[in-house]
Amino acid sequence: MLAILLAARFGLFSDGRFMGKVLDEWVNDAQEFIHVTLPRLLVAALIAFALYRILRLVTSRMVRIAEQTSAPKSRIAQVKTMASVIRATGLTIIATIFAMQVLSALGVDLGPLLASAGIAGVAIGLAAQNIVRDMLNGILILLEGQFNVGESITVAGVTGVVESMTLRKTTLRDNDGTLYVVPNSQITTVANRSIDYSLATVNISVDFSAHPDEVTELLKNVAMEVRNSEEFKDVFIADPQVLGVDALKGSELIFPVVFKTRPTQQLAPVREFRRRVRLALEEHHMLPGDPYRVYTGNSNSSFHPSALAGSAEPPARDPTTEKPRETNPFGAG
Repeated sequence: MLAILLAARFGLFSDGRFMGKVLDEWVNDAQEFIHVTLPRLLVAALIAFALYRILRLVTSRMVRIAEQTSAPKSRIAQVKTMASVIRATGLTIIATIFAMQVLSALGVDLGPLLASAGIAGVAIGLAAQNIVRDMLNGILILLEGQFNVGESITVAGVTGVVESMTLRKTTLRDNDGTLYVVPNSQITTVANRSIDYSLATVNISVDFSAHPDEVTELLKNVAMEVRNSEEFKDVFIADPQVLGVDALKGSELIFPVVFKTRPTQQLAPVREFRRRVRLALEEHHMLPGDPYRVYTGNSNSSFHPSALAGSAEPPARDPTTEKPRETNPFGAG
């Protein structure tokens, strides 16, 4: 500031002097910027902001309409996925056009820049083929509806719920909160757990002493109690199926029970079924299966878990297996 005051005091900014001409050009440039360039930038910024708001309003409206209708959850998830992709792609286009308008308003010649960008785009396309594959594969995933936001899937060796999806990448969150970012080009096989229904098979192991028909009837009753309960009656798609004796392992009888529920909702009724089976086996004096237990009774015997401890007599000693008595020939006796 002091230097400017001194320069003005000695007439360095007077008409005809070098600094005076520079100052005049600065004033003219500032006037032209305020009069012409600044309004263009403001208009471009307002248009970009308006387009962004419209884009956000349209995508939010799409999701809101889908959630308010009686559309299935798979359709709602598909709408959310499309909305997120449209929002991300549209925001990129708006930002690119606004940046070009700013450069043009500042006097940057866009012709050589666009030509250079085209050449650079070819070079980048050859060097970054994975990005191109990511986007192409992302488009195919959207068109084919392989998975959507909110669905539980397994891709590229990781499992989780789809949190977001763009044309380049898919973001998953697993059960312990870990976030996975998977490029779409690495998605070759998709295991979707959120389509149509889920199946869960519970293998109930019962001791060999139990009558198979009685166990089958007991498991059917317990499974139907879970199926008709207030908590799970809207979860099941079909009645549980008890498949009978599936395997014999030592003194074990294995009874598979199949649950068919809505997608990803099979775990809670399975846990409740296991709890009730535990109580039902105790109530009917049936032993759970144990691969290391040796069955020695007959099928008509009544067994109870408390009868195992202390009820068995020790086996008779076999004299043929006894070790012969050793005597010392040098001893006294």
